[in-house]
Amino acid sequence: MKKVEEFSIQEAILYSHKMTQLSKAIWKSIEKDWQEWVKPYHLNLNEHHILWIVYHLNGASISEIAKFGVMHVSTAFNFSKKLEQRELLTFSKREDDKRNTYIQLTDKGVELFEETMKSFDVTPDKNSLIDASMPLRQIYGRFPEFQDLESIVKELLGEEYLNILDRTLENIRNNPVRQENETIK
Repeated sequence: MKKVEEFSIQEAILYSHKMTQLSKAIWKSIEKDWQEWVKPYHLNLNEHHILWIVYHLNGASISEIAKFGVMHVSTAFNFSKKLEQRELLTFSKREDDKRNTYIQLTDKGVELFEETMKSFDVTPDKNSLIDASMPLRQIYGRFPEFQDLESIVKELLGEEYLNILDRTLENIRNNPVRQENETIK
């Protein structure tokens, strides 16, 4: 059992309120930019997120997509069915695991996902998160770090969530869709 340090109700309310408001403000900006980014490909945010997860994990179960995508299992399944209808992914069962449904991108799905990544735009009017982070990058020479947030997410969703995140980040580093030396000025 975790040891609970003393703190006031007021401190807890202030912390929760600030975290809620800041997280929601950042998410709404990301959500708006993401929807605009994938709209030309006739994808919504959930569909693109599923493609992203399956691409970087080289296949995944519906349960893994739901957990890592922070969505309900039915949401992961229903949006995956729409992607299957567009022939962007396939469903399968494994001989050693008949209970879980697994998803793999088709060649068409890989091609579409890679095309979306090549169109990722970091100009200020298209990517408010990058734009808002630039003052910190100019001061510190890097984008903000996430150690505190990772610690909170680990407590909320478990170490497996961060392990999957690390696997996807490693895949992005090792298999860039865009040129590694491509820079933004």
